[in-house]
Amino acid sequence: MRAIYSRTRLIGAAVAATVASPAFAQSSVTLYGVVDDAIAYVNNQNGHSNVYLRQGNLYSSRFGLRGAEDLGGGLSAIFDLQAGFDPNSGAQSSSGLIFNRQALVGLQDNRYGTVTFGRQYTPYYELVGPLGPASYLTGATGAHPGDIDGLDTTIRSNSSVVYTSPILYGFQVSGMYGLGGVPGSWQSGSTISAAAKYSTGPLAVGVGYLLMHNTGATGVFSPNASASYGTSAVNAGYTSASSVQHIVAAANYTLGKVLFGLNYSNVQYRPGTNSLFADTAVFNTYGALVRYTITPAIEIAGGYSYTRAASSNGITDPAKYHQVSLKEAYHFSKRTTIYALQAWQHASGQTLAAGGAGIIDARPDVGDLNNATPSSTANQVAVMLGLAVSF
Repeated sequence: MRAIYSRTRLIGAAVAATVASPAFAQSSVTLYGVVDDAIAYVNNQNGHSNVYLRQGNLYSSRFGLRGAEDLGGGLSAIFDLQAGFDPNSGAQSSSGLIFNRQALVGLQDNRYGTVTFGRQYTPYYELVGPLGPASYLTGATGAHPGDIDGLDTTIRSNSSVVYTSPILYGFQVSGMYGLGGVPGSWQSGSTISAAAKYSTGPLAVGVGYLLMHNTGATGVFSPNASASYGTSAVNAGYTSASSVQHIVAAANYTLGKVLFGLNYSNVQYRPGTNSLFADTAVFNTYGALVRYTITPAIEIAGGYSYTRAASSNGITDPAKYHQVSLKEAYHFSKRTTIYALQAWQHASGQTLAAGGAGIIDARPDVGDLNNATPSSTANQVAVMLGLAVSF
């Protein structure tokens, strides 16, 4: 009996110790990504037609690790590391940057929102980008000329802090500050962004703001600034700006199988003492899009955009860009899609040459396709056929 009693006491003590010990938090890590490649034809790239393979059209080719640890009480620790690559060469999308797309860590609370730190997309893109042309027409051929307003995935901010609220009655807001890291100056090299979105039923509306400061570099936008933006024939003359401001508004409405969208953006390249142009350069873009989901597996979409620069820097006939974009997609499954893209752009008027080196005729640069190789004529046509597989 004494032995049985002793064993009972030991078992009871073990159970009590187990109950008294703190429970380990639940955690998870997910490997995810997508591989996207297409054969592309462009009628004119710097004076020559071209047939080639291009990655990242429907989706950017990438892989990442995303994780979360439940800390209790609705609070979680989160991280996301995402790297872009080119399946045609195996190379990194950005040389020297392993996690070029984003690398962040933070805390997420169900009631109070999320705070993250690291290299991140801006609230301007995160809340308003999904309502814009890149989401429905692709960034490659559907982004506004040269991705002038950054509604494709080209703009990220290093050393940034982002707060994003939970969704409350359809509303969500987000704000960012990217630290420039320049001693003695909070503004130099810094990035500021804020956005708000309202979504309920068939309607979604978003507005966003983005301001990127140079570090005082002469003749260029410093690579040491917290954020950078894409360059193309559209903005090549203004990349020595002291600061670049983006303002965007977009709205979508779904009626049965059809989604309609309108968007507007205003981009300003502001000169400083180290800039190679004298007057603020302003680009206004007006866009419309429509998507028709024929069946859950088949969708088609089309869009039009008009971009106009304001008169400045001695230019009396400012650049104008008309662009028409089409997309057809067949979803074999939730993970595999075959797609076709077509786009045409016409440019007229004048703009500044790269580095502000004189006034030249504006040249078309379809979407975010080949920003370094615009057409040598007033028109550019692009056609693509591709396959995307996600995991």
